[in-house]
Amino acid sequence: MGNNFLIWILVLCMFYKVSGEGCSLILKPSRVVVGFGESVTVSCEATRPVRVLGWESAIGAVHTQEDRSVQWKVDSLIEWIEEPICYGVFFTAPRQCEEKLNLVLYKTPDSISIRQANHTGPMVEGKEYQLLLSSILVITPTKAENDAEYKCVAELDLGPEGPQPPPTLASEPLAVSIYFSPTFLSPETEELDFTAGAEVTLNCTAMGNPVPAYSWQSIHPAEEKMKAEAVITSSSLLPGTYTCTASNTLEKKSKQFIIKEKIKGV
Repeated sequence: MGNNFLIWILVLCMFYKVSGEGCSLILKPSRVVVGFGESVTVSCEATRPVRVLGWESAIGAVHTQEDRSVQWKVDSLIEWIEEPICYGVFFTAPRQCEEKLNLVLYKTPDSISIRQANHTGPMVEGKEYQLLLSSILVITPTKAENDAEYKCVAELDLGPEGPQPPPTLASEPLAVSIYFSPTFLSPETEELDFTAGAEVTLNCTAMGNPVPAYSWQSIHPAEEKMKAEAVITSSSLLPGTYTCTASNTLEKKSKQFIIKEKIKGV
C-alpha cells in the first residue's frame, strides 16, 4: 500500500489541479476556529469515485484509497501550522482536485495590563495623558472622571464559527484621580435681601480636587476675620459686598454676595 501511495503522489504532480467550485471535494466544516491546545476534526468528502483521497498537513496527515471520505484529526493542536489541504486523485477528469481548510488557531493573551505612561500621581483636568496598553491610548480627563477606573479588555472576534460570546481577557482596573479647579455650586454673584437682625446664610461651597480652602473679605473692618468656611450663617452681618475665595493648588475662584437691607414695611 505504501508503494501504491507513492505512485499516486507522483500521479498527483502530473495532472492539472482544480480547486474551488470546479473541485469535487467538500470539507465539513469548511472553516474551523480552534483554541490553542483543543482538538479538531474535519471531514473531506469526494462527490465522485476517487483513487486516492488524503490530507496534506504538518500534523495529522492521512490518506485513503478509493474511500470517498477521510478525516483530518488532531487531539491537541499546539503548533502554528499551515492550513491543511485535502487532495483527491480521480478516475476521470479533472484528475486532481484540492481544497484548503480555512483554519483559525487562536490563543488568548497570558496577561494584559494598563498603566500610565510617563506620569505618576493624579492627573490634571484638560491635559493630555497616555495610558499604556498593548498600544498607546491618549486621554484628556475631565472632573467627571475623578475616581473613575480604566480597564483594558482584549476581545477575540473569531466570527460566527468561533466561541460565543467571544473570548475576552481584562486587565486589573486602573483608578485615576483628577485634579480640577474649584467650581461653585451656585452662581458666582448673588444678591440677598435681609432685615436687620435677621439670620442670613452665605453659601460659597465649591467642588474641586484637591478640596478647596476658603477665605472671606468684607468692606466692613469688623468682619474681616470671618471664619474660613464654605458656609457662613449670621444674624449680625451688615449690608454690603462679601467676597468668598475658594482655592486649591490649581486655581483661585471668587464669588460675591451683595447684601441689601430690606426696609420694614416696604
